[in-house]
Amino acid sequence: MRSQQKGIALVLVLWVSVLIAVLLASFSLSARVEALQGRNLLDSTRARYAAEAGMHRAAYELRGNNPDTRWVADGRVYPIDFEGTQLEVEIIDETGKVDINVADLPLMTALFELGGVAKPDAEALAAAVTDWRDPDDLINVNGAEEREYKAADRNYKPRNAPFETVSEIQQVLGMSFELYRELEPLMTIYSGRAQPNPAFAPPPILQLIPGMTADMVQLFVQQRQQVATLPGQLPVPLVLPDGTPVVAQGGGLTYTIRSTATLPSGATAKLEATIRLGASMVARRPFRIVRWRDGESR
Repeated sequence: MRSQQKGIALVLVLWVSVLIAVLLASFSLSARVEALQGRNLLDSTRARYAAEAGMHRAAYELRGNNPDTRWVADGRVYPIDFEGTQLEVEIIDETGKVDINVADLPLMTALFELGGVAKPDAEALAAAVTDWRDPDDLINVNGAEEREYKAADRNYKPRNAPFETVSEIQQVLGMSFELYRELEPLMTIYSGRAQPNPAFAPPPILQLIPGMTADMVQLFVQQRQQVATLPGQLPVPLVLPDGTPVVAQGGGLTYTIRSTATLPSGATAKLEATIRLGASMVARRPFRIVRWRDGESR
């Protein structure tokens, strides 16, 4: 009997020891997971605010008085070491994009063709865009007014007023979400120019210029990004295929800034904001944000 009792006691001690070991392992694992979660949260927060610092740095550099050191908003990337965090800041002047409120039919058609739309469909979509923004109910050739929207079972009609946001173009009859996502970085409502400014236009927009080939676009971008290496040395003059000179100085007041922060740990954060320079009397800031994206990737 005593031998049996000793055997049972030994088994109980072993089971209790195993249970304690499992509890300790579970507690250790839980503590480790919580520590990693806290570290990841801290790193993501640091990266996010570092990216925001890059955006503010870009706004500051855009307001520089010296044209030789002022940052250029033509899509070039500016690397920054911000207290050990690597930043990549890209600025695009909105005047280099296609303004969907004032662009004419040929330009809108070429833009939609750039997105892979066949020419007849691109012409119809461009006409529908014009019908959406013009103040009348007169339909363009292959366009769309209220009757066409009703026939397509849409519960709305054209605004007959300028677009208030770029995303509003998704409501235009014939516009797909996939096409919008493809062309959204190339469209704006803040330019006010009938034609994009080649001095700041992204390479896809430069392809819309008559006579501009892919090789010419690459050469044009390289020349545009040249900087003087010696005092008094000037970069190669920018000209279009037809010989029209391009003025590299002077753009608009509205810019899209993309800021990417990468910590030594590998944590990253991306911010994209469209800002308009100029003092704000309400917020007392040198610029105001007209569009904000946090953490989106294309």
